[in-house]
Amino acid sequence: MKSSKNQLKTTISWQERRKLDREKKQQKEDEQTLAKVEVPIPQSNIGFKLLKQMGYTPGSALGKQGLGIAEPVGLEIRRSRAGIGLEDAHKEKRKKEEIMVDRKRRKDEVLMEEFGSRQKSLWQSRRIVVNFNKAKAALDQLENREVVETQKNEDDLEDEEEEEEKITEEELHDVLMKLRDDFNYCLFCGCKYESKDALLDNCPGTNEDDH
Repeated sequence: MKSSKNQLKTTISWQERRKLDREKKQQKEDEQTLAKVEVPIPQSNIGFKLLKQMGYTPGSALGKQGLGIAEPVGLEIRRSRAGIGLEDAHKEKRKKEEIMVDRKRRKDEVLMEEFGSRQKSLWQSRRIVVNFNKAKAALDQLENREVVETQKNEDDLEDEEEEEEKITEEELHDVLMKLRDDFNYCLFCGCKYESKDALLDNCPGTNEDDH
């Protein structure tokens, strides 16, 4: 069994080497053919002499008015077994498929970017609400107000998520500044400083991102 596997492996390798050798040979032949095509026809050539006798001047364009082509038609070597029309149809189909795949990829990227932006905006809105409630509770305590915390069940939490409180960044900023100005308290440091100078010296900033 092991010998058969080795024999198969040897056969495959031989086939691959043969294919590579054939491709290299074809490539060399193509290069030689193209090189010969690019070489100008010598003036000693019988056909070239006939053209000159008919009025052809080397380098001039064809046609009575001299408006035709001046260079020979380019040579394209085809190694495919498919017909010219069939091969062009396959290329056109493949090109359309590539365009469709690229469009779908770009559309998916845009959708992912929009989804990410919505998620980020939603997360920021929730952080503002959470920080506002914390800051308001801290302010109530410092002002000796009674903070009433009601127990909430799962249904209440789900209702809150559906009907989330709308708090702006400006409203949050106002409460945070009142805590700092009136009580030398920073919500994100989590402590009340002895003085305004101590707050300014030790607190990195007003916002959560500063901490």
